[in-house]
Amino acid sequence: MTTALAPTAVPDTAEAILAHARTLVPVLREASARIEENRRLPADIVALLRDGGVFRAAMPKTWGGPELTSMQQCELIETIATGDPSTAWCAMIGMGSGIYSGYLDDSVAREMYPGLDLANSGWIYPQGRAVRVEGGYRLTGRWKFGSGSSHCDWLGAGCLVVDENGTPEADPLTGADTHWRVMIARPTEYTFHDTWHTTGLAGSGSQDYSCEDLFVPAERSFSFGDPKRTGPLHNSPDAILRKMPGIPLGMARAALDHVREMAAHRTDRETGTPWAQDLRIQSTIARLEGELTAARAGVYTTLTTQWNALSGGTELTDDARVATAIARHHAFRTARHIVQTLFDLVGGSSVYKPSPMDRWLRDAYTMNQHAVAQDSILQLTGNVLLGGTSTSPFF
Repeated sequence: MTTALAPTAVPDTAEAILAHARTLVPVLREASARIEENRRLPADIVALLRDGGVFRAAMPKTWGGPELTSMQQCELIETIATGDPSTAWCAMIGMGSGIYSGYLDDSVAREMYPGLDLANSGWIYPQGRAVRVEGGYRLTGRWKFGSGSSHCDWLGAGCLVVDENGTPEADPLTGADTHWRVMIARPTEYTFHDTWHTTGLAGSGSQDYSCEDLFVPAERSFSFGDPKRTGPLHNSPDAILRKMPGIPLGMARAALDHVREMAAHRTDRETGTPWAQDLRIQSTIARLEGELTAARAGVYTTLTTQWNALSGGTELTDDARVATAIARHHAFRTARHIVQTLFDLVGGSSVYKPSPMDRWLRDAYTMNQHAVAQDSILQLTGNVLLGGTSTSPFF
């Protein structure tokens, strides 16, 4: 059994957090089957993330947090994903606490997050409704995809604000016809539904949750159009999405490494040619390495361009605004192609549960059902590239 040495103190710099994450990779690989069977992260895996500084990654330096850049956050998630994609998915969601807390008044945020290592979860899109009442809102709804909700400290829920008659309220900031807010409450205030029986990413525990007439104080709600912190993590609401491509990139890297290691000990059954000397194997591996290199470069190059512009107060061009979304979409689709190609290359042995190829393939197809990997993203970004106006709040 592989074990990771617990750090003597929670890592508090980007370098230390990333270094510790690398030590978790073999532990997560060994635990992958157990994580999948559990259909949520086991307590010991959650502890590895929390004690390793993962959940504090985006916490602000003004609080004593490490405040990783978007590129560093993505690299952290990529590293974890080489060990286990479900764990990386939960890590990606959980470390959003450092971003979401920046949309709350600082005094409220410090009260809600008295420590740096608290994890968030929740579905932010407005699937619920919140009736405005004295001091706050009465929240009702049911939300899907509560990734990591079984171990989170705060659970968010996107909703539209309505009056007592159910009529949508206009957004007081933008004047839009509807007012989208995210309500944050303790997970114990919601009802959970055991819905996460899925093709892949089973270990993420992305179950449904609901509430009926739950009172949420106004100060524990926010709008993405009204950040309370400044800087690159809050100057654009897409910060919560920037770390996502680390998951497919890390998964594809792990799959390629696995097959390359396999090639050193495998011989073609029909020809007797060692895999390492087989033109078909050689060319496939080289081509896929090139595709992963290009996809990875696209992600980090566009993130860096965006980060530098937001840091310097430079207004992004339309092309630059959508570039990160396009690169993110491409990373998800490319990773799925890589895993599918390797699955076919390995052949019959891929289908057996002991093979990680089976799990990676199912994870790849499941993660590509997320909104960021859908072709609608290409339609939205293509519209902007051709002179249209963005209809997305995230670019």
